[in-house]
Formats: sequence, structure tokens, C-alpha cells
Amino acid sequence: MVLSLLDAVDPEHLLATFGTIGLFAIIYAETGLLAGFFLPGDSLLFTAGLLASQGKLTIWVIVPGVIIAAILGDQTGYLFGKRVGPSLFSRPESRLFKQAHVQLAREYFEDHGPRTIVLARFVPIVRTFAPVLAGVGAMPYSTFVRYNVVGGFIWGGGVTMGGFILGETVPSIDKYLLPVIGVVVLLSVLPAVLEVRRHRGQKAEKGDTTPFDATAEPDERHLL
Repeated sequence: MVLSLLDAVDPEHLLATFGTIGLFAIIYAETGLLAGFFLPGDSLLFTAGLLASQGKLTIWVIVPGVIIAAILGDQTGYLFGKRVGPSLFSRPESRLFKQAHVQLAREYFEDHGPRTIVLARFVPIVRTFAPVLAGVGAMPYSTFVRYNVVGGFIWGGGVTMGGFILGETVPSIDKYLLPVIGVVVLLSVLPAVLEVRRHRGQKAEKGDTTPFDATAEPDERHLL
């Protein structure tokens, strides 16, 4: 059981098992389906780029594919949030749904406004819930699409090309593949950990124990 869970977040195993189509499906699921928040987006993209540098994947196929999958994923999340609305976030917690995840994404919006759609791409968990909250909060569709496309290109294309360029410039990178992937995984998780600690510290200072209210009106300045 533990092994299967590790395989589910092991980017090299996922790519070896599901290939290019699986890569696109996972990127879409992580950004478009709430249940996909645990999937390894950053490390998966970086690993795909590394493997492409070794000829195991085709870089000019995977880069456009992951960009499209990332954009479509966020579009799905936005439309889902717009249709389901605040009732989604009043549901009881479950193994896959945590109110803390929603709160973290909400606070990202409060700090960064619509830029959250771009910045959240690089933060696990937040990138899954941010487009849904954009739909719930009635962010103008044109604004969302603009930031979504920019974020899809920067994250999907940039991280994948980063892995490809590293693989092209470092001789015998395959000998160090596991350590490199391990570092990427740690770096990809670090932003989420730091954000959780920061927000917990802020709440402790304020003595804020107010639960998340998804029906609260968002600050209009952050939606323009």
C-alpha cells in the first residue's frame, strides 16, 4: 500500500508507466480536479524535460501538450467553481477535501489578487484550488483567461524546458537522475510548507480562529 502511494507521486515511475498521454492527463487533473491536489506537477514536468533530453520523450510534443493541459485544467477548475459556487466549500472534510487547502488558496488571493492564477502554478495544493476559488469569487472571465494562459506558458513550458536544458548541458545526467528529482520534489513542496507556516504564524499573532467563509464577498480590488 505504501509502495503504491509512493509510486503515485514518483514522477519517473508515472512517466515510465503512463507515457506522454499520461503526463498530459496528470497535469490536467492536478490543475483541474480537486482530487488531483497531491499529484507531483513541478517534479513531473521537470523530469519529463530531463527524459526528453535523453531521447525518451519528444520535447516538441510534451511542451505544447503540458501547456494546453495546464490551461484547460485551470479553465475546468474555474467553470467548476462558478457553477457549484460556495456550497462546495461548506461540505464536510474528507480524506481528499480539506478546508485548510481552501483557506490557503483564499489567502493567496487576498495577498496577490488575480496574479495568484500565475503564482499558484508553482505552489502545490494552491494551484489546484486557486482556479476554483476564482470561479466562486466571480473573477471576470476575461481576466482569468489572461492570467491562466500566461501561467500555463510560464509553468508548463518553463519548468519542462528547465529540465530539458539541464539534461542537455550536464554530461551523463542519467547517473544523477534520482538525486536531481529528489531535489526538485523538495523544492516544489517547499513553497507550500512555507506558506502554511507563514499563515499559521499570522493567525497566531492575530488570535484569529474564524473559520473559512466561502460565502464572504471577495475584495473587488483583487478581481479587476
